[in-house]
Amino acid sequence: MSDGAAGGESLLFLTDEQLRKGIEAMFFAYRGFTADPDRILAEMDYGRAHHRALHFINRSPGLTVNALMAVLGVTKQSLNRVLRRLIADGLVESRVGRRDRRERHLYLTADGAELERRLSEAQRARMRAAYRAAGPQAVAGFRQVLEAMMDDQIRAQYQAMRDTRA
Repeated sequence: MSDGAAGGESLLFLTDEQLRKGIEAMFFAYRGFTADPDRILAEMDYGRAHHRALHFINRSPGLTVNALMAVLGVTKQSLNRVLRRLIADGLVESRVGRRDRRERHLYLTADGAELERRLSEAQRARMRAAYRAAGPQAVAGFRQVLEAMMDDQIRAQYQAMRDTRA
């Protein structure tokens, strides 16, 4: 049996302690992953909800409010608070739908795109360094683990978004 097979096989029998260490690593990694954007957001009195909205509007210009609600898994009330502020601050533009005038399509303004770029670049730099340090096999394995942790509906949503931007 090769070392890779033995290592993979041992993963089938993870102890509670090994799982706890993985959970803790995830918590601390998330703190690191969000630390740089959090500092930028704090300067503007924004939070992570604002960042997530900017990210997904940038990713899919023209995204409807309802589609963004579904992607973020939030209520209309909580999303409206975030969007009202982003629109008032000139970072997001809401346009009436051409086919359905009840729909609101969201776009980043130039200032919104610049803020989103700053936030994402901080995270890309951290991920790029981590990916380089871990190597291509670890990166592929990490993505597999993340996708395996997603509920079926969320995984389908993620894959649809990933496939449209591939």
